[in-house]
Amino acid sequence: MGEIFAGRYELVDPIGRGGVGAVWRAWDHRRRRYVAAKVLLQSDAHSLLRFVREQALRIDHPHVLAPASWAADDDKVLFTMDLVGGGSLAHLIGDYGPLPPRFVAQLLDQLLSGLSAVHAEGVVHRDIKPANILLEATGTRRPHLRLSDFGIAMRKGDPRLTATDLVVGTPGYIAPEQSAYDEPDFPADLFATGLVALYLLEGAKPDAQALTELFRAHGTPHAPRTIPEPLWQVLTGLLQPEPHARFRSATGARKALAEAVLLLPEPGVDDELIEVFDQLGPLPEAFGPDGPIRVPTSSPD
Repeated sequence: MGEIFAGRYELVDPIGRGGVGAVWRAWDHRRRRYVAAKVLLQSDAHSLLRFVREQALRIDHPHVLAPASWAADDDKVLFTMDLVGGGSLAHLIGDYGPLPPRFVAQLLDQLLSGLSAVHAEGVVHRDIKPANILLEATGTRRPHLRLSDFGIAMRKGDPRLTATDLVVGTPGYIAPEQSAYDEPDFPADLFATGLVALYLLEGAKPDAQALTELFRAHGTPHAPRTIPEPLWQVLTGLLQPEPHARFRSATGARKALAEAVLLLPEPGVDDELIEVFDQLGPLPEAFGPDGPIRVPTSSPD
């Protein structure tokens, strides 16, 4: 049996790492279901403060994976989230390479929908990247995306936890104004979202700095050969180097995307079908679909 945390959460097996802690598959004895649990050792005050900020977020939206509950036990704290089994967008690109434009448009619409809810709460995510965008294991059905890992997110107006001359985020998905140490704001999330969409369409991490230099030197470039013009117009509205030149909101970008989708070519009969597999792997021997397997003790004769 696994370690039981705070008398409720039984840690089953490690499934990943977040920004400030290890992520486990855990059995919730009270709600009788599997959850994802992010566990942090209370040894780093700075990480603990970020952890507390993250667990305080309560954003109820189908395309956001925010903390649901938390607990503390001895020298550890954890919070739990829904268990999402289909891996990240990085896994999907690893399996398939560049994705069909209509499939990308579905994912981008869901990401913008979730981001609208996050921004409506006054929260700037600050770390939008393929590894932080998870997928339900939907097989060949319509994909279902969840924006996760709010470890460095902050509400506008909250005090920063890093020095103002430090750049926060993941290299390659940082907006130009973040590199200039500007205060975190929603347009930076939109820029990172555009980079994620470009990554999905091209199957490789885009060079954000080169792209920014290209925009600044020559204006909005023509669409790459592999990206339909209507979809490219949406991406350029996200990728403008100057924050004021981007879409004013995730909702505005989503409206433009809906119009662009109407102009996209229909999928061909020979197009590859994208399947989102379960990436979690089998449960350990001591656990089954309904939780821990208790071996009955034999009664004395």
